[in-house]
Amino acid sequence: MIRQLRIMRLRKFDSLLCSPVLGETMASRFGIIMAILTALLGAPSAKAQAGPDPTGIWRTQAGDAKVRVSKCGGGICGVVIWLKDPINPATGKPQVDDKNPNPSLARRPMIGLPLFSAMQHSGPNKWSGQIYNADDGNSYVSNISVSDPDTLRVEGCVGVLCGGENWTRSAR
Repeated sequence: MIRQLRIMRLRKFDSLLCSPVLGETMASRFGIIMAILTALLGAPSAKAQAGPDPTGIWRTQAGDAKVRVSKCGGGICGVVIWLKDPINPATGKPQVDDKNPNPSLARRPMIGLPLFSAMQHSGPNKWSGQIYNADDGNSYVSNISVSDPDTLRVEGCVGVLCGGENWTRSAR
């Protein structure tokens, strides 16, 4: 009697799991469940798709300046916000863009100087445009890429010759 009761219970449980409901088969239930799990687990998050964020404050490789990178005009812009030596020892006044060949621009202060503006997204974690080099007063074709969340690769090119440096994310 107990054995028959156990068999009846197993058959009842088996029928709940395996019997078709409204024309479904076990295979179609399994397929639907797998499709849902695949969609939920296989889809990357929006943050993962976006990649590392280039915005923030970055310290130059030499450590002599910090640049604030922000979104602007559909691209990114970079402005000098800090200098290790903000005062020119020869004049006792704040550093200016004195290497610029344009006399009116050569008097502008280094703090607040735009190094690049409206660099456009050109690939995964990469932006392209022009960068200003205050060390020689010239602008160059440039690429900026985020190699990891705390490293910004900044490159400038003249023709086929390119050079670059790594900037490090700064707290402020």
